[in-house]
Amino acid sequence: MKPDFSLLLVLLTGLTGLVWMLDSLFLRRRRMDRAVQQSTERPRDPVIIEYSRSLFPVLLIVLLFRSFLFEPFKIPSGSMIPTLLVGDFIVVNKYAYGLRLPVLHSKVVPIGEPERGDVVVFRYPVDPKVNFIKRLVGLPGDAVTYRDKKLYVNGELVQADVQGHYSTSEVKCATPRPDAIKLTESLGPVMHDILIHEGSSDRDGQWEVPEGHYFVMGDNRDRSNDSREWGFVPEENLMGRAIGIWLNFDYTKGCGDLSRIGDRIR
Repeated sequence: MKPDFSLLLVLLTGLTGLVWMLDSLFLRRRRMDRAVQQSTERPRDPVIIEYSRSLFPVLLIVLLFRSFLFEPFKIPSGSMIPTLLVGDFIVVNKYAYGLRLPVLHSKVVPIGEPERGDVVVFRYPVDPKVNFIKRLVGLPGDAVTYRDKKLYVNGELVQADVQGHYSTSEVKCATPRPDAIKLTESLGPVMHDILIHEGSSDRDGQWEVPEGHYFVMGDNRDRSNDSREWGFVPEENLMGRAIGIWLNFDYTKGCGDLSRIGDRIR
């Protein structure tokens, strides 16, 4: 079972904070009074109290930063090629769609709304313990159609211009198949690259996005496990919007691409 880092961080922060508070309010005074009564030197603080006093502010800062501002994620698969590659380490804006409590995931401060074309990180509806990243294609109320490798939103064809074959010379560590074709898609105000593969099944279908839900697809259209397979993403599953790449290194291949550091995600 994959450990829940958010839950662990909350528990450690709460525990160290509780120890520090109890010591400040009660325990330290008792130790000092006992030392005065016995005419001894100021006693040394117990190890657990020293560690708690030192770790609590650090853990609290990490918890607040990670829960409400920005959180790092690592891309484990190729479903978002060519936008994101295996081994990309990305930064996710956690407040883009409102502030949520850690662990409980309930929204406490509404800030912004997802927009068509956003690259979003969310808790996988089939298994919420797993984090997914895809591109948001359909908003609540939208009619999404995918037919013959073409995307339609509310009956309008989403423009996608062919750029040619996606060659291995474009990336240092990725090894795309020779049948991969790159297109530049215009999804609302966002222009981004996608891949399709000649000879792959189209997975055609039409979906009506219900209220409070979103339809997502991977940019590697024929190599993505997305809403075409398992349905819609509930609003409460959204974790944030991917905004940038801060490192690329694929441990399985022992290969990295430093040129991707600082790239914006769009």
